[in-house]
Amino acid sequence: MKKLAVVLSRAEFGVAAPQVRVEVHISRGLPSLSIVGMPETAVKESKDRVRAAIMNSGFEFPPHRITINLSPADIPKGGGRYDLPIALGVLAASEQISPDRLERTEFVGELALGGQLRGIRGILPVVSAVSQANRRLVVPGRNAAEAALVQSCECLAADSLHQVCEWLCGDRELPSAHERQDRSSKPGAQKPIGDLSEVKGQEQAKRALIIAAAGGHNLLFYGPPGTGKTMLASRLPGILPTLTETQSLETAKVASISSAGFDPSNWGIPPYRSPHHTASAAALVGGGSQPMPGEISLAQNGVLFLDELPEFSRHVLEVLREPLESGKIVISRAARSAEFPARFQLLASLNPCPCGYLGDEDRPCQCSLGQIQHYRTKISGPLLDRIDLQVEVPRVPHKVLRNTKTSGLTSQQARSLVMKARTQQLKRNGGLTNAQLQGRQIEDLIPLSAVLLDFLEQVVERLRLSARAYHRIIKVARTIADLKQSDEVCQSHLSEAVAYRGFDREDYC
Repeated sequence: MKKLAVVLSRAEFGVAAPQVRVEVHISRGLPSLSIVGMPETAVKESKDRVRAAIMNSGFEFPPHRITINLSPADIPKGGGRYDLPIALGVLAASEQISPDRLERTEFVGELALGGQLRGIRGILPVVSAVSQANRRLVVPGRNAAEAALVQSCECLAADSLHQVCEWLCGDRELPSAHERQDRSSKPGAQKPIGDLSEVKGQEQAKRALIIAAAGGHNLLFYGPPGTGKTMLASRLPGILPTLTETQSLETAKVASISSAGFDPSNWGIPPYRSPHHTASAAALVGGGSQPMPGEISLAQNGVLFLDELPEFSRHVLEVLREPLESGKIVISRAARSAEFPARFQLLASLNPCPCGYLGDEDRPCQCSLGQIQHYRTKISGPLLDRIDLQVEVPRVPHKVLRNTKTSGLTSQQARSLVMKARTQQLKRNGGLTNAQLQGRQIEDLIPLSAVLLDFLEQVVERLRLSARAYHRIIKVARTIADLKQSDEVCQSHLSEAVAYRGFDREDYC
């Protein structure tokens, strides 16, 4: 007796899902089951789950020598996602089910001892990869809502091993994941967010927030405690444009492989991450023996808000410099490395000094010059240089606070302005925001007259700006022009962009 069956599945490797061939070989010999192909502990334990699930589903577990190979062998295999393909391979090799439908179908799912299928983590990268391979996929019913987000994949949902076996034998049909999708988890259900008009005063800060949202620029608020910096930051998600289909899938794939998983109701909504200042570098950029995404990757196509910026470790902040430029993070380990997307919009806030009242007209600062210098050196010049807008948020007069009426634009009105500006720049820039333009793209897509170049040269010399700051001023000016639906950048746009470089001006150096 010598029989072989092959079942296709997918591994978890960052945001990728490489294909795994589950090869099951049954031969004569003493009853045994061995798994080879770099399986981790959870996979090795699957033999006990598979044996119980097969027997409790009404099938016979072959009393022979069974060898299971997970190919390719150089990819680590972890978790319970291989339970279903292993069980199907055993049943197909022992001729208890028909192998006809196994050829162009892939399977993932963890088995309970009773044969029920349990959901797995990271289903979206699997569905996306299977769709590109032009195959069909069978997933646990609990993953149906998430799997249905990828419209291009033929995805079927099952609740048990017995249902899958009946489908393979042609005795029943499995519902598609779209049919099983829970209506309560319908994507795009926006969660309630505070309105921008609830922020009293701070018109310049609101203006900067709209500019940042329109062009995807990094933004820093600084000022005394209690002036509304955090409140302003919390309003940014309410004025950001909805993600495109491609962006939504990129964001959802990262969330899908995280420990928290992905909530289908967040589909199309830009993520907003706000880690505590005690977060480690690994928590921020990702890490672990099995590389997992950090906060910057979970903020893909969204916002990373760092409140009280100087309270973060300097080492933690410095790891942001590279992904802010490249839009990705590579986590390397001795055995392998994983690449995660990290194209996020940085939003931060800080006080001007440890006590928070430096420059405040109503309350004197209690800090020494050494304390202030030590406080500010926690944020390096190269990191500040990568922040396009540095805006002061001063104390609001009590007369303004007493006004019970809302002031300024509502979030809906601000979002309308942002959407118009974003549409204009995406069309002009070939799908890129102004903040994403680099090098020659800036010169080609944002032409400036000789008069404006002379003005900008004087600004650069006076403020001693870097080449990076020079280009960021141009990109911010282009966003300001987009908000005014102007085809050309004018001097007023450049002047306003320069005014937002608060830490580059002499009075704040």
